[in-house]
Amino acid sequence: MIKHTTSDIRRSNRLAILQHIYASAPISRQELTVSSSLSQATVANVVTDLLGTGIVVESGYRHSQGGRPRAILGINAAHGALIGVDVAETYIRYVLFDFQLLHKTTIEHALPPEANQPAQIVDCLVCSLNELLQTSGTPRAKVVGVGISIPGLVERAGGVSVFAPNWAWHDVPLAALLKAQIDLPIYLDNPLKASAIAEQWFGAGRGIQNLVAVTLGTGVGAGVMINGALYRGTTNSAGEWGHTTVVLDGRPCSCGNYGCLEAYVGAPGILQTLAELAPGSALLHYRDQTASITALVAAARQGDPIANEVIQRTTRYVGVALASLINLFNPQVVVIGGWVGLQLGHAWLPELRASAARHALARPMNATTIQLCQLPNQISMGAATFALEGFLLSGPTGVGVH
Repeated sequence: MIKHTTSDIRRSNRLAILQHIYASAPISRQELTVSSSLSQATVANVVTDLLGTGIVVESGYRHSQGGRPRAILGINAAHGALIGVDVAETYIRYVLFDFQLLHKTTIEHALPPEANQPAQIVDCLVCSLNELLQTSGTPRAKVVGVGISIPGLVERAGGVSVFAPNWAWHDVPLAALLKAQIDLPIYLDNPLKASAIAEQWFGAGRGIQNLVAVTLGTGVGAGVMINGALYRGTTNSAGEWGHTTVVLDGRPCSCGNYGCLEAYVGAPGILQTLAELAPGSALLHYRDQTASITALVAAARQGDPIANEVIQRTTRYVGVALASLINLFNPQVVVIGGWVGLQLGHAWLPELRASAARHALARPMNATTIQLCQLPNQISMGAATFALEGFLLSGPTGVGVH
């Protein structure tokens, strides 16, 4: 049995109340008591503490029936700045947020295949972080944390990239390499966890207990929220849905296995399907996945039969695998994100739902909504939320540690 100290409980209550304020501000203490299911005394004590630190502010009053006006609470946007970095296989996106997690400044750089070694990634992150601060005019002292999403398996506590199959990384101490050059708190995890935590705090997961956030990009995976909490698994490896086998002895996958879902519905897998159907297709832009997927989706919308066949095959694979997630986790909501998922867009969803429904059990399928991600910069926002959570949990005064 895990024993929780009084400090643990206070920090947990503090985080829970803040999450409700972020989700529902402006909100009164009375509304917080109802939505958080905590006692009135606990809410009052935590709010007093948060007002004292300056994280929360009273932003006015709301009239109540038959009583005194109720003070309404909100997040102090000026309390600090947060940076979320989405390191993907083909690009790196840096987003500066205020303390309300409202977007302020974005910088994005393409990541060519020959520039994905650890030292190159570290140099790029350091230089671009400085560029982001200079472009936005943000003092370094204002930044309370930097959250970084990195592809593959991540050992979160030590900030180690355990395995990034598309880059052949093994046990790279990325956080340590960055901390040698960046004097800011750094919080490292992967895009599956980033997508789920962004949805939990700011998107489709608000007020939802069970959610799956699917990422379709160069890599493929799923962030899972169970009973209102992000599910990480024993080694923070939960959600590697892209490396489940969908074709016995099928295509080789970057992870070293054969027939993985990612080998068929990740961007390189989709383009391999296109190359198999039409080897000389003008839609194939070798060494540029983004341009190829963009051209493929545009051609399908114009009725190109080959492009439509590629997307239909992709949809069948995603639907079969999605049915397994629905059967396993019985979510209320499945959110489709990732740059490939967003490129396929809303018009793709009816066929995807139909494909999943053919393979999922009827009862969990009927209870599940499948929708496209609505959050701009979902992964960067989730990465910034890593930093926000780390800052909020780091101590009784909210002072970040790293």
